[in-house]
Amino acid sequence: MVWFWLNIDPEYKDIIMKKKPPFISEMDDPSFHKLWINRDFPYGYEVLAENLMDPAHVPYAHYGVIEIDQQPKVKLDREGGKPLDFVVEQLDINGFFGKHLWDSAKFVAPCTYYNYNHPVAFKSNGYAPPAAGTDHNTKNLPEQRRMVFFFFCIPVSPGNSRLIWGLAKNFRSWIDNITPRWIGHIAANLVVDSDLHLLHIEEHKIMDVGTANWHKACFVPTKSDAFVVCFRRWLNKYSDGQINWGGKFTSGTLPPTPPREQLMDRYWSHVVNCRSCSRAYKSLKALEVILQVISIVSIGIVSASKQNVISVTARTAVVSMAVVCFTASRWLAHFIYKNFHFHDYNHALH
Repeated sequence: MVWFWLNIDPEYKDIIMKKKPPFISEMDDPSFHKLWINRDFPYGYEVLAENLMDPAHVPYAHYGVIEIDQQPKVKLDREGGKPLDFVVEQLDINGFFGKHLWDSAKFVAPCTYYNYNHPVAFKSNGYAPPAAGTDHNTKNLPEQRRMVFFFFCIPVSPGNSRLIWGLAKNFRSWIDNITPRWIGHIAANLVVDSDLHLLHIEEHKIMDVGTANWHKACFVPTKSDAFVVCFRRWLNKYSDGQINWGGKFTSGTLPPTPPREQLMDRYWSHVVNCRSCSRAYKSLKALEVILQVISIVSIGIVSASKQNVISVTARTAVVSMAVVCFTASRWLAHFIYKNFHFHDYNHALH
């Protein structure tokens, strides 16, 4: 990642000596296992940031995609949503800091947001949150495991943003050691795609009432919405409720909504920019072609051979191989399209 200062005034020439970019120590800690991914989205920085700060939406917008392990078990509706108690301890021009149960979150204005799972003692029969009064900053305890989710929200243009995100954890299983990165990226893209269309429409509705009147388009009455409210307050107070594009874009305009398949495209928004996914895509496409060629050649061999030249058993085997290869190529084509191009999610059907 490369950080740069956007202001070219001479007084900021040596700004790096006074103000450092956001630093998350776990990202550079070799004892932590990391997973990185990046994606472009057809909605703006504001909607992207507040969505990451709103865990209350997860059971609903990602229903059937993310399983919520509730402690204790609460089932108030089909999706399993429940009240969430958030507390914001600080809000100023630099962002805010907040807590929820045994998690804490920090927004480092304007682009960085990260969520810490505090040290948790994992037991053979489950896990337990730290007791009241526990020092949540305790590190390097041998029996404890820590994990941090980090998000870098980048404005691209009105109605478009880029997210670089991932996780770092000081524990890993054998599955982590053998799973290629592109498999993890498929799972991550499935999550973000399940509410992508909702967020795109949400931004248009907020723009209709005006960014300063965002609360008129949203209903945020509970503590579950505390982080979202704080982010909007920060944006209104310190950035006039919007991005300053320096005259590059017309203020208050959003691009029109494209067809759903284009809106939720994965290939141009992620695959071409990801080394692991790009290699997997090319390899799987090559395998698809190979299977098709084997199928065609096998049928050609059977068709060109005379009845008495090849036995019935051999003929049956070749035909069977052709059918299997053709079927496999069709399945692979579907797999590639669904995981590297477009995977729809209809909330009404889940």
